Amino acid sequence: MFDLLAPSLKLNAESENYPFSIKPDQPVTVAKLVTVFQDYYEGTPYNFVKNITDTDKDGKTVISPLANPFMPYDMNRIFKINAGWQELGERTIARWYTMYATITQSRGWLPDEVGGVTWLALDNVATSIYVPLYCSITDLPQSYKTCGRVTGFSRDSAWWAFNHAGTLAAQRWGDMRRDVEAAWQPLQQELFAAQQGVEAEALALLAQDKAAARAFLTRHGCEWGEKVVERCWKLGDELWTKYDEKF
Repeated sequence: MFDLLAPSLKLNAESENYPFSIKPDQPVTVAKLVTVFQDYYEGTPYNFVKNITDTDKDGKTVISPLANPFMPYDMNRIFKINAGWQELGERTIARWYTMYATITQSRGWLPDEVGGVTWLALDNVATSIYVPLYCSITDLPQSYKTCGRVTGFSRDSAWWAFNHAGTLAAQRWGDMRRDVEAAWQPLQQELFAAQQGVEAEALALLAQDKAAARAFLTRHGCEWGEKVVERCWKLGDELWTKYDEKF
């Protein structure tokens, strides 16, 4: 992670000790943090599935599309994985057993209702999207309030939508990841691009009616939460259909 934010330090990945903290080479945006948290060491010697290879149609040796860095540990043994965690592989940044992930913005120069926002992603962030939830909101989408892990699989649960799509994508990661990126990247960029306008409108409302501003931000979070969950269920169906009998 340090290398992603401060490559100029040229830290040795094999060192025993690292700095307690670092100064990034450049100011870090939320968008940059998303890419950091989605990282699993692709293109480095620490991509522990790099030796699960195949030969493409041009005769070139490539990483198999069936190789994925989110294999359950017992599958690692099948492929004789031996990395930083021995047969457990490497401790990648993005993890397949993630329940949820957050990136928080705490901006003291703005009123509390607008200045605090949590970007929330469910399940593995490599196959998820971050949705902004402001600290002043009064409600969440129903699917975000529906229990998932305890009660079992449910199409009413947001977490199961992302776990379902993410688990499917891992089965043929080399190909399905492209479909995941095509689904989420435009929406994630739309959310980032809209943030300034959303907050300007919230600030204008806040100056007149605090309750109206909170209702506006609540509606924004709920609408986007519902939108991405709907898209996620559709994505899972698309993956199942497109790659039928290929995993």
